[in-house]
Amino acid sequence: MGSVNIKSQARLKRKVRIRKKLVGTKERPRLCVFRSAKHIYAQIIDDASGHTLATASSTEKAVKDQLGEAVKKKAVANLVGKVLAERLIEKGYKKVVFDRNGFLYHGRVKAVSDGAREAGLDF
Repeated sequence: MGSVNIKSQARLKRKVRIRKKLVGTKERPRLCVFRSAKHIYAQIIDDASGHTLATASSTEKAVKDQLGEAVKKKAVANLVGKVLAERLIEKGYKKVVFDRNGFLYHGRVKAVSDGAREAGLDF
């Protein structure tokens, strides 16, 4: 149990260090990703006004319906990125800044960003 606490403490330290430099504006909101053991969540945040512009997660019915059963976690993460990008483009945004939220940029976190880029977001 002790190593889990140390890992989460290290992630939170990385998160604070990243967020000092990274801010979402009205023109270029922040794409924030959270990864749990089973699911992945992503949201677009305008830090200037403090509003969430769009969200997508692997727990949503829309995402589950597109995939079906027994799909790899990376494929789910890629689809979450695509769904999020489509929702944001509908609102008229094309550019974002990517906030990996202290997680390492590989695996499912990278898959979300790849999916968002494939759907047309620029970052």
